[in-house]
Amino acid sequence: MKIALCFIISYDHILNKEEQWIRWIEPNKDLINVYFHYGDYKKIKSKWIRDRAIPIEYISRTSYFHVVPAYMSLLNYAAVHDTQNQWFCLLTDSCVPIVSPLKFREMFLTYYKYSIFKWSPAWWDLNHHKRANLHRLQEAYHLANDPWFVVKRPDVRRFLKYADVNKVIYNIICKGGLANESIFAIILQSFGKLTESRTHIINSSSHVVDWSRMSSSTSPYLFINGNSLEIKFIRSYLKENKYAMFLRKVHAEFPDNVLQSLMMEQDIDPDDVIMARCNWLHWKMFFANLYTRTFNLECLIMLGIGFVSCVSTYFLCDYTIGLIS
Repeated sequence: MKIALCFIISYDHILNKEEQWIRWIEPNKDLINVYFHYGDYKKIKSKWIRDRAIPIEYISRTSYFHVVPAYMSLLNYAAVHDTQNQWFCLLTDSCVPIVSPLKFREMFLTYYKYSIFKWSPAWWDLNHHKRANLHRLQEAYHLANDPWFVVKRPDVRRFLKYADVNKVIYNIICKGGLANESIFAIILQSFGKLTESRTHIINSSSHVVDWSRMSSSTSPYLFINGNSLEIKFIRSYLKENKYAMFLRKVHAEFPDNVLQSLMMEQDIDPDDVIMARCNWLHWKMFFANLYTRTFNLECLIMLGIGFVSCVSTYFLCDYTIGLIS
């Protein structure tokens, strides 16, 4: 199984920390695929990004208020491109990893059966703010979700199926603006996945983000200097949320050494200890998948047919030998 890093880039068509991403991905390149949804391919200067840009036929027109079609196109391509993709991480051009490559590997091997998806009831006045047109939906669907998250493959299938089957409602939600902050929770709710017993949804943020200090009326704080105040916030967030993997939003000038230090200080155990845990988790995943593939209905039927055939053959041979004797 693999991880799809799904970037939506626009404006300058860059990653603020491209070199850091490349170095971070390298140790886990056996597990990671990278995909970029863009606005204009001609604006992409980086060969590394161009090589991972999705085909033009999967590109959807997008803007800050209407970005859901880009999500769906990007997820659709990533799901089709490699059927081994199990985790889909939604990211922006200003996101950076905030855990070490080894820690990220361990998190995937531990939580690959889960979606890390923060949701809640909508907190705004639905009659005043028309975002996602929630006022036109039943109360059970007055929901909000983090706009950037990590979801597993079955949930991606649910997103795509809903958009295809419930086109009328899907379009109503999208036309309300900022639908990416509600529609994914609505879809999972429509499938009964948010509140079911033993849910596979971990209701927690996958991205460190500071909404207490806004960089604009619609955007969270932009981490620029790596000063003591920013570091204190990031450390506190990571301490309270063990599922956070990425930092949003980060300026290109944010010090690389501070970012690296924040990553590594979370690795309390030595690398060889973490790697030993990862190796054990790899074997655990292997045997879990083997069990699932072996003991599905089709395999059980085939095993049953094979067993009956063997038994029948044995008694037939025994009966035939008796007659000859």
